Amino acid sequence: MAETIKADICVIGAGSGGLSVAAGASQMGANVVLIERHKMGGDCLNYGCVPSKALIAAGHTAHIMRESDRFGVKSVVPEVDYAQLRDHVRGVIAAIEPNDSMERFTGLGVNVIEGEGRFTGPNEVEVDGQRIQARRFVIATGSAAMVPPIPGLDTIPYLTNETVFELDTRPEHLIVIGGGPIGAELAQAHRRLGAAVTVVEMFDFLGKDDPELTEIVHRQFTADGVDIKAQTAVTAIERDGDNIVVVTEKDGQQDRIVGSHLLIAAGRLPNLDGLNLESAGVAYNRKGIEVDARLRTTNKKIFAIGDIAGPYQFTHMAGYHAGIVIRNILFKLPAKVDYRAVPWVTYTDPELAHVGMTEAQAKESQPSDFNILRWPFHENDRAQAERETEGLIKVVTSKRGKVLGATIVGPRAGELLMPWVMAVSGKQKIGTMAGLIAPYPTLGEVSKRAAGSYYTPSLFSERTKKIVRFLLKF
Repeated sequence: MAETIKADICVIGAGSGGLSVAAGASQMGANVVLIERHKMGGDCLNYGCVPSKALIAAGHTAHIMRESDRFGVKSVVPEVDYAQLRDHVRGVIAAIEPNDSMERFTGLGVNVIEGEGRFTGPNEVEVDGQRIQARRFVIATGSAAMVPPIPGLDTIPYLTNETVFELDTRPEHLIVIGGGPIGAELAQAHRRLGAAVTVVEMFDFLGKDDPELTEIVHRQFTADGVDIKAQTAVTAIERDGDNIVVVTEKDGQQDRIVGSHLLIAAGRLPNLDGLNLESAGVAYNRKGIEVDARLRTTNKKIFAIGDIAGPYQFTHMAGYHAGIVIRNILFKLPAKVDYRAVPWVTYTDPELAHVGMTEAQAKESQPSDFNILRWPFHENDRAQAERETEGLIKVVTSKRGKVLGATIVGPRAGELLMPWVMAVSGKQKIGTMAGLIAPYPTLGEVSKRAAGSYYTPSLFSERTKKIVRFLLKF
């Protein structure tokens, strides 16, 4: 029998969260074992954030080539080579890969073990006959695409985020099941790369975001030629020769959508299979592992982070969770998660970025104590210069001016969000943003102008005018 490995911390899963814990803990002096059954870097590097943004960048370039007439630069119809496009995506992954590689982490002093880890007890994990005993465990196994139980789906080939980036020929007609962030991003990118695209969403398109702002994204999708069928159920999948038929129903009416390729982007499920959590005394459900505010499971020596622990399935949340766990395990500090200022971005064009409370949430939680501030991008000089004027910033404050949330739709909205993340996290008043000196001309001025609009009703009121007229007499 192989010798049992002893460690301070054993991390299961080498995605962004697991890698952050392993690197940080090892460099701070802990003896760390890291277990990964598939690819270092996890979903984000190999199948998620990185390849999708590389594909979106290609789609954006193609779109600019078609639309350059607006600048007085003759537009052209781009020729897209999907084999080269696939190589571009692979090249971006390869450029980042060394940061997440086994060699790098071994160099940091981490004992990296390839294989599938399963608990054999409350303080022991087994990997291919090798036993690891640790003082603390961190489960960071992430999530995978959820495949809905649609009749006929198992009879046809379909794509998920794990396979769509391997296409080496352009889909003639891509049907996307799911109108959330993943489905929306990939739908628009493929449309701009020349494919016909239909999106089928059972609920609202980008339904977790503010509908006033998602409508702006919807309009751009329509202009791009993406066919969005919201509030539409998929009832069956069929074959028609080499084609795929998606049977849908809306308001009692059936429809048949014929396409060449099918992409499933209908949500994600936690990677729980094979962990044998019962042996470790770890409670879980279909949404993931149950954790407390310190990210401890029902076995207090075992922590869970990232997608497996929810409630937000973002790479940056896995990194945030990693910091909470390191403080708890290494420094014995009772650090707890705080989800008041969780940002997220959907990388469509225009981008859609959000942090904090939405207008709907404000109406529900404090109906008599909030203000809504808006500023359109078409009032911004930089947006006009770049001919990207479709956009809006919407800020939620309390009546006294405390920043509760912000949503931005427009060019580079994700880059514009950070000051609002700081404002929500730091419980700042709107006056902090309004008082900043914004460089001109920048898109960032939309934040200052929105903040300044908080004071407009009082500054230009009759009362203020009377005060000013009185003071001017002296």
